[in-house]
Amino acid sequence: MQKTALVPYTRLPRAHHDCHVLTSTVDAFGAAPWLLAERAPAPRGVVRPFDALVVSVHADGNVGLTELSAVQARWPHLDRLPDGGFVVAAARARRDDAVHQVQIFDESGRETTAFSVGDAIEHMLVDEAGHLWVGHFDENPDGINRWSATGRRTWTSDGARIPGLLDCYALNVSGTAAWACPYTDFPLVEIHPGRPVKVRANTVRGAHAVAVHGERVSFYGGYGEERDRLVHGALTATSIQPAEVGLLTLPDGTPPGRRRAVVRGSRIYVQAEPFTAWNVFDLNG
Repeated sequence: MQKTALVPYTRLPRAHHDCHVLTSTVDAFGAAPWLLAERAPAPRGVVRPFDALVVSVHADGNVGLTELSAVQARWPHLDRLPDGGFVVAAARARRDDAVHQVQIFDESGRETTAFSVGDAIEHMLVDEAGHLWVGHFDENPDGINRWSATGRRTWTSDGARIPGLLDCYALNVSGTAAWACPYTDFPLVEIHPGRPVKVRANTVRGAHAVAVHGERVSFYGGYGEERDRLVHGALTATSIQPAEVGLLTLPDGTPPGRRRAVVRGSRIYVQAEPFTAWNVFDLNG
């Protein structure tokens, strides 16, 4: 089976390697922010607000530091807003929680607003217009929603006739649009707010990342021994035509192991443990 090696993209500066990496992402404009703390929040009980540091490595190599106060997320998602602020969202939100799930911080690190988007966040990605795309896993049937940075829902998958939308396995946000590949039927869903949703039938099961460029598509991940699988295919009007199947590896040819994946358009960014570096596969590369 043909192997495709990821290409190094960016790294957390070594000066911050002693901090605990809570999470990291790649934003809509190619910058990579890391959310760091002195230690991980306690795995159980009430989360005490804690201070955190966002280290942003920009595409030109410049590094920005933003101190956040009173972060309240045990298992956070992070992204950067176009105005230089940040979104920190807790993956879990219970009905008896006394705090809001999503915190919005301005570019100086001051919290400006907070709101809730629903429990069981699988993916949270900010688009170029500053809206939050949220996909849920199967403990919450809310599907996929788009929110403003003030907590107003601006798009919902309710009524979009997406078959088998139980768990948003894969979410790709590029520009102001999104692509998704949800469990249980794994259709490829193309979403442009203000237009009808386009749903294409798909036989590739279990992918947790999907990249799209023109009429080409690549699916990354799968079940069991297929967790490093990379499937290339072609888009038709109604379906996906799978073509080549291979494996995606780290730049040195080894399997990624425990990892995160973030997808923006044609690019799949992969971050392997200890989560201090991002590597990239570009379908348009």
